[in-house]
Amino acid sequence: MDAADIRRLKPMLTQYLKCFDDCFDRKDTRAHLSVYVEGQLSDLSAKSVEPMAVHAGVAPRTLQEFLAQHRWQEDRLRDRLQQLVVAEHAGPHGIGVIDETSDVKKGDKTPGVQRQWCGKVGKQENCLVTVHLGFARDDFHCLVDGELYLPLSWSEDRQRCREAGIPDEMVYRPKWQIALELYDRARANGVQLEYVVADEGYGGKPDFLRELHARGQCFVVEVPRMVVGWLTEPQVTQRPFRKGRGPGRKTPRLTRRSRPAISVERMLKHSPELRDQPWVRYRVKDGEKGPMVWEVKHVLITMKDPQGLPGLRLHLVVARNALDPNEVKFFLSNAPPETSVQTLLLVGFSRWHIERCFEDQKGEVGLDQFEGRKYLGLKRHLLLTCVSYLFLARVCQQLREKKQI
Repeated sequence: MDAADIRRLKPMLTQYLKCFDDCFDRKDTRAHLSVYVEGQLSDLSAKSVEPMAVHAGVAPRTLQEFLAQHRWQEDRLRDRLQQLVVAEHAGPHGIGVIDETSDVKKGDKTPGVQRQWCGKVGKQENCLVTVHLGFARDDFHCLVDGELYLPLSWSEDRQRCREAGIPDEMVYRPKWQIALELYDRARANGVQLEYVVADEGYGGKPDFLRELHARGQCFVVEVPRMVVGWLTEPQVTQRPFRKGRGPGRKTPRLTRRSRPAISVERMLKHSPELRDQPWVRYRVKDGEKGPMVWEVKHVLITMKDPQGLPGLRLHLVVARNALDPNEVKFFLSNAPPETSVQTLLLVGFSRWHIERCFEDQKGEVGLDQFEGRKYLGLKRHLLLTCVSYLFLARVCQQLREKKQI
């Protein structure tokens, strides 16, 4: 988007940003919102604070203070953003996509930065990691929330956290717990999700799946091949058992003849229900290189609960790339038993929406170009980037609708 495009869209952008007026108590502070958003929407090669401020004729320090020091209600801005998404895109087939992204950073002052796995470069690197919730429905998608992942080394060093402006109540939490917090906030703002999807980093956490199920949320998540369960639900006994003078065995417990739970990978290789089931081909979607075709097997399995007893009864979908049979993915879902395999497959592969959001937000509006040292600045940057991207998504949708007329 070049300067001419911005000028043509200025009335629309001005009207859009008015939706957030009540997030700012002071008029001069509110004026910086348009400076930041217009900077992110511009054709600047670098979209950190300094070049955006210089481009707008504003002192860089002023824009830095707007981001990290000025008083305004960033939580209300996030809520308003989500309420706008609900007002314009509520309806059936809404999908929530959970994922994380990482950005390489130099030094050790950026909040949460340390040497850790960095998906952007595919190796251990000095970076920060943020967890995000995306919303997708039909051909629309956007990010609606994001939060910093605070590593344990940071959480245990409260002096370092205070220097970065990280609140004392903010401590280390696994990424799946952060994801649930983002989910709960969105639901509180009326975001209705038919399904939640996530990769195996989240699907491999049984507590995450149980928490979503307890909230009444259907999910289709990819899981590691070592996740275990039973194809045939084992029997449980309540009968106490005592031998000799020692304590009796705990109850309830699996009966002696119950088979142990096995991994989904072993189910595929050795269990007749899956091994002998023919692969069925499905066209998932049309990609840039042509149609994506996957071969699928499907069964219902029983997961272990925290006590090692039979827990959730879930769909297991095994998908094999038709062009590369060595690429195999495993998905679990708590959708109703009658849900079609095609639906589960299409939902499971809808993670591309958030991957596209990350790609666009980093390439177009500067998601990865935060250079501050304060947590509040980072939090606000993540939210303002969502505001900028939602405007882009609105414009793109209007252009598509005009082409269809």
